[in-house]
Amino acid sequence: MPALMRGAAATVAVSLAAIALGFVAGAGIAAAATSGPRGLRAFAAVYISFFRGVPLLVQLLLAYYALPFLGIDIPAIAAAVGTLGLCCAAYMAEILRGGLATVPPGAVEAARLLGLTRAQSFLRIRLPIAARAMRPAIVGEAIMIMKASSLVSLVGILELTRASQALASSTFMPLESYALCGAIYLAINFVLMAIGWERRRA
Repeated sequence: MPALMRGAAATVAVSLAAIALGFVAGAGIAAAATSGPRGLRAFAAVYISFFRGVPLLVQLLLAYYALPFLGIDIPAIAAAVGTLGLCCAAYMAEILRGGLATVPPGAVEAARLLGLTRAQSFLRIRLPIAARAMRPAIVGEAIMIMKASSLVSLVGILELTRASQALASSTFMPLESYALCGAIYLAINFVLMAIGWERRRA
């Protein structure tokens, strides 16, 4: 259990960092897709199409193995968090774009009458309203990232899946090791689901 707990801590740390990066970047992409100039809207469309259309495993391998050929050598942890975060951003952008569509036009008009700039209106009015409306979808995306973080074991990150593999190899007890691994993932994601459920009730 100590080895699995250390792996679980690494899984949670990598996932939370990626989710935070994904939300911040996704907010920017959503803003570009909905109210940016034509060039930014085109960039947002290409970005979303790429990261939603290419498997996350391929993205991770490109970040870790292909970038060094371009002279960009990044640590494994940066490749893991960056890839998960950028992929998460594409989905967060679509979630937020849908949420932005639910913002009452009157709120935007009131922000304009108060003299807020477009950026201030987005950050202070539209984004908070959209985030509250789309909280269940955001929690769902966080759960998906938590599960997808198991892929970072392929670049040498000692997270929960890799820790369970090492435990299974050293103890010759694969069933018990992977069952514990699955139970820990379930417990982590149950906490996230509980957060989403409490927010919906509130």
